[in-house]
Amino acid sequence: MEFFPDRAHLRLRNPVNSAYLYAMEDGVGITLRRRSGTRNEAWAVHRVELNGANYVLLHSAAYGRYLAIVCEEAAPAPSSGQGAGASHICRVVQRAYDAPGQDDVLWEVRCVDDGSGEVQMRNPTYGATGYYDGQKKWMRVMVEAIPPRADPPEHPLPVISWMRWQQQFPIVGRLRRQCQGVQGQPVLRRRIYYVRADDQGNFNSDAWRMLWFLDRSVWHLRRDLAAQVGVGEANALDITLCVRAGSNGRLTPLVIDLPSDEQAMHVVVLNTDSPAAEALVHPDVGAP
Repeated sequence: MEFFPDRAHLRLRNPVNSAYLYAMEDGVGITLRRRSGTRNEAWAVHRVELNGANYVLLHSAAYGRYLAIVCEEAAPAPSSGQGAGASHICRVVQRAYDAPGQDDVLWEVRCVDDGSGEVQMRNPTYGATGYYDGQKKWMRVMVEAIPPRADPPEHPLPVISWMRWQQQFPIVGRLRRQCQGVQGQPVLRRRIYYVRADDQGNFNSDAWRMLWFLDRSVWHLRRDLAAQVGVGEANALDITLCVRAGSNGRLTPLVIDLPSDEQAMHVVVLNTDSPAAEALVHPDVGAP
């Protein structure tokens, strides 16, 4: 467990192909990619104890969603000689952490005792990538620590979507609709549930308010929420946004554009000069 100190940031590298576990931009999928120096390949450690056992949870530094496992029953091949339901096919995904006993986000870890420095991970229910005839498989990874940044990263500048162009300049939308064969970007529409926190990061869990958001730009979201909480659009830099994936999820600074899905997001608004905001840890994803 020493490879996974609580609240540390790390990368998980596949020892076979040297690719990294990557939280995809759709906010759901997980894939393996060569190192890209983005928050999508950074994971924050969340340690928990349940029924006397210690587990590691990992939430993405990109969108705060947790590394989880989902399994589906796989019909065995006719020639395998196995009975129906003898195996499950499992895959890892991003999910919210909504309940203390939610087992799909729990991971057991242990060091491989062969001098390789590798670590084995498995879910206590289904293992890692499969569950065959009662045998829970382990996933082997190399753990790479990510140091913290000295300062928060800048938000990416916005790219104006077709929806916002049409809102601001209605004639653009009318002209576009008259052009045949012009395909625009899909319009995303998601609920943003937001709440204002005090300087220590405490907030009223019954005080969530809702905002419809038609964009992916975190720059635009901070501006819109600054207006909603009374700070004013001109003072958007005075607030810091954190996303919380599930009622038991930890806060993750939201500094990149939103995922390309339409899942609702819960955003906690901090004062930028507050102790709570200054205590946030940002991984230095560009560090070697």
